Amino acid sequence: MTELKKVNEFVQSSKVTVDETYRHQFHLMPEVGWLNDPNGFVYFRGEYHLFYQYHPYSSEWGPMHWGHAKSKDLLTWEELPVALVPVEDYEKDGCFSGSAIVKDDKLYLMYTGHYEREGTRREVQCLAVSEDGISFEKLPQNPVIAEQELKDYGDIKEFRDPKVFEKNGKYYTVIATKTADHRGRILMFESKDLIHWDFFSVVLEGEAHQGIMWECPDLFQIDGKDCLIMSPIEMEADAHAYHNMSSTVAFIGEMNWETGQLNVENYHEIDTGLDFYAPQTCENETGERVMVAWMQMWKRNIPTHDLGHGWAGAMTLARTLRIENNELAQQPFPSLYEHLDNIMTQEDLTVVQENDYVMKQALKKQSYLKLTVSTSDSFEIKLLDINDHYLSFTYDESTSCLSFSRERVGYPIKGVEKTHLVSRSLPITGVSEELTLEFIRDNSSLEVFINQKETMTFNFYETTMHSDMSLSSFGKLKIKEIVLAKVK
Repeated sequence: MTELKKVNEFVQSSKVTVDETYRHQFHLMPEVGWLNDPNGFVYFRGEYHLFYQYHPYSSEWGPMHWGHAKSKDLLTWEELPVALVPVEDYEKDGCFSGSAIVKDDKLYLMYTGHYEREGTRREVQCLAVSEDGISFEKLPQNPVIAEQELKDYGDIKEFRDPKVFEKNGKYYTVIATKTADHRGRILMFESKDLIHWDFFSVVLEGEAHQGIMWECPDLFQIDGKDCLIMSPIEMEADAHAYHNMSSTVAFIGEMNWETGQLNVENYHEIDTGLDFYAPQTCENETGERVMVAWMQMWKRNIPTHDLGHGWAGAMTLARTLRIENNELAQQPFPSLYEHLDNIMTQEDLTVVQENDYVMKQALKKQSYLKLTVSTSDSFEIKLLDINDHYLSFTYDESTSCLSFSRERVGYPIKGVEKTHLVSRSLPITGVSEELTLEFIRDNSSLEVFINQKETMTFNFYETTMHSDMSLSSFGKLKIKEIVLAKVK
């Protein structure tokens, strides 16, 4: 209790020192310090609870705590006290990622206890429980899954991120590990009471090109399909996909619950932007499957840290999921549209090569912009356009490919990839005559939804603040509709 009280007092006294320049309004951020993976995303007593990997004492990664916030609409967040602090022997170096489940009207957190010192590294699975959803007690039986349950099915040094769920009166959890030859492997364990666990199966094992370690698995059923999402480290690039140092992938198929194995029918990258990792889902009271992710990428500099602003990291917008053509499709959580204050709607415009379409102050710090355009001509959209500095979004009609670049805006963001990544591209499949693009800006982030199916997520940190937009056609571009709104 002493450490928990200490950290919460530190957060309250230190949050007033944070620089607000690049802070968001409707994305979850740390009040102070560092945030990464979403944890424990759950619907509990009429509200969404979202926990996260948290280092409050620095805007750099450090010994992991669990931060905590809740929301009724996934846009307006109420910060709650820190939920977990690493104090026990089995978690001395971090309460790593995990998930949440409701049992007997109590909220249980299942997380990884991380120990790494004096040449020993060990990751085990632990439980904490709460009567009110705010104050948590760690179970005396911890760890509940360790060497005895893991046996030789994985590596105790790389064994983390449990995602727990209930099915047919039993509890299951999928956990990430790796093979001896450095391939990702997802394991499943089963339990009758959340405390006593037995190994059940190897759900899926990666091939050599699919990354050296898989993280943050999440297994769920949606629209009659079983979907396993995860985050591979160092997955090999394939055409336009998997160019980030760490990626996110959806494997879609059918679970064999006799063997506990997933028969994969299709897999693909979840988000083709530069800043999306460790997605986690929950199911709400209406049965919708909702996903959030860390809106950042490993091993890249973060300007809010470089500039001494006292914070780093944020979550993406919440997204509802569905299966379309055996792929995971995403669209903004419906409450976003309830928070839009319409500024302007225009219909049936034509943009010709010699005459750009310009909108002044089109994408202010909290803005929504929707464009429905024909796909018969190539075009370029310049966002935040000033003095040859802009975010570039292009469509190439000859290849049906969308590309986004942040090269010309703000502070450089550099990572460990072989080539300096400033842009990503996405081939659009199944497009006939129209393309609908939704741009959602919250100060220093931009999320693009394409045909309410595919997404591209980016951060940027302007050195010169601006909000104009221009649209250039390489022929004669027909615009069916433009909608501009403020996110209130």
